[in-house]
Amino acid sequence: MNRAGSPPGRRHLLKGAVLAAASSVMLPEPRAGAQTQAPDRPSALWAPAAPANYTVSDRPSPRHPVDLVVIHVTQTSFDKALTIFRNPKKKVSAHYVVRSSDGRIAQCVREADVAWHAGNWEYNTRSIGIEHEGWVDRPAYFTDALYERSAELTATVCDRYGIPKDRAHVIGHHEVPGSDHTDPGRNWDWARYMRLVAQS
Repeated sequence: MNRAGSPPGRRHLLKGAVLAAASSVMLPEPRAGAQTQAPDRPSALWAPAAPANYTVSDRPSPRHPVDLVVIHVTQTSFDKALTIFRNPKKKVSAHYVVRSSDGRIAQCVREADVAWHAGNWEYNTRSIGIEHEGWVDRPAYFTDALYERSAELTATVCDRYGIPKDRAHVIGHHEVPGSDHTDPGRNWDWARYMRLVAQS
């Protein structure tokens, strides 16, 4: 052992280099499906939620089919929503968040995994959750860009999983059984949104 302040010997340095090299060789490869992969939507900003905020899965599967899209409103800013999903203490996430100003889409949870967004486990396991930046009582946040990009995203999800593009399968958070949420709220233009989904 070296005395405090004395430089380490050559043998000590070589031993440290060998240990460092060996530890890097012995590190396991990232597991298949790990969050280092690209997002399901290539143009999306990849902003992964903390692993403590969702359940790793292999959807769609016989046990967990994907047959719903749940529409949410963040009740906060785009950036703050991403920060909340990255906080492992929050125990909440969504697959996607859509920004108000320009319709920018961030993906936070891979579609194969179960995001914790609906407040109902059964609905979480069978749905894709899409958050929208804004507040239910501030309709100015529901911009043309937000509606158009979100509708295109929903249409793509519906096409990928064979989900009918109707209000029985594209629902609001408030329509989830047991939910005490009101989003997307009375200012959300469902007729316009579903028209855009059908046209996408």
